[in-house]
Amino acid sequence: MPIEDLLAGARRPLKVGLLLPNGEGEFDGRTAGWADFRAFARRAEDAGFDSLWTVDHLLVRPAAVAAQFGLPVSPDLAAEPPQGFRDCWTLLAALAAVTSRIRLGTLVSCTGYRNPVVLANMAVTLDEVSGGRLVLGLGAGNYEDEHRSLGVPVDHRIGRFEEALAIVAGLLRHGQVDFAVEWYAAPDCVLRLRGPRPEGPPLLIGALGQGPRMLRLVAEYADYWNAGLAFERSHPDRIPPLREAVDGACLAYDRDPSTLGRTVAIKVALLDRAATSQAPGEEPLRGTPDEMAESLRGFARAGIGEVQVLLAPNSLAGIEAFAPVLERLDQH
Repeated sequence: MPIEDLLAGARRPLKVGLLLPNGEGEFDGRTAGWADFRAFARRAEDAGFDSLWTVDHLLVRPAAVAAQFGLPVSPDLAAEPPQGFRDCWTLLAALAAVTSRIRLGTLVSCTGYRNPVVLANMAVTLDEVSGGRLVLGLGAGNYEDEHRSLGVPVDHRIGRFEEALAIVAGLLRHGQVDFAVEWYAAPDCVLRLRGPRPEGPPLLIGALGQGPRMLRLVAEYADYWNAGLAFERSHPDRIPPLREAVDGACLAYDRDPSTLGRTVAIKVALLDRAATSQAPGEEPLRGTPDEMAESLRGFARAGIGEVQVLLAPNSLAGIEAFAPVLERLDQH
């Protein structure tokens, strides 16, 4: 049975995805190895999560990120070491082979880090390996310091993203492009080996709602829109103005807003020891399983079709603590 048919029969009011701990020190304070990822993914599938998601980073320096966004850099923050990450694509390919139902997605993969033709081929190959379970999340990349670490240009990020997106979408949906503009070229390029879906995996674009250029690209290309709220207020009352901006972009570019799926990444604090892990500005969901289930229903009432949950702690214990929330969602 196609995965879409399985999901269509679900009783819960919205899908619930889970972010993988692929960053250094993110697996409840330690760095996950392959055995941890395999156990984590299988337990998430058994617990009833609808999807697994990975971020796309190589190296993040906390002080550089804070400085870029105009935040204060304390001596403690300046002394923090860089954080490394497991490669999201390699990890998802491996997890595709040890899971059977759960969807797999990138949240989000930076188009500037890979040639867009190669990226499109990676996507259809992973969609083939997973049996049509990939959601291809794409973005322009936020961290200037990481761009420099990778030796890739940091200027004109949105313009470069738009060109890369045109190539990726063209290859996935039509199998060929003939493209040469300012930063990228794919002349008379053909993607001969396709995945299990004729138009390729669905595209998700991350855009929090403020940038008109990104919202235009969401309206023109995306199957799903995503807002990342995991490191700010992860509550349903954040959604209405974001949804209005996305709806407005769809209408401005002659798209029916109802054809665009809405997803949001949020943070959920579990267990007493998670209370001390909150960064400044974060307001994760907290409460009893009944209270958290009701908050998730609030996201559904606000028009959100899927939440991607960052658990705190992000571990097997976190999955076990969150499982009752899924059970309560399935009761209504």
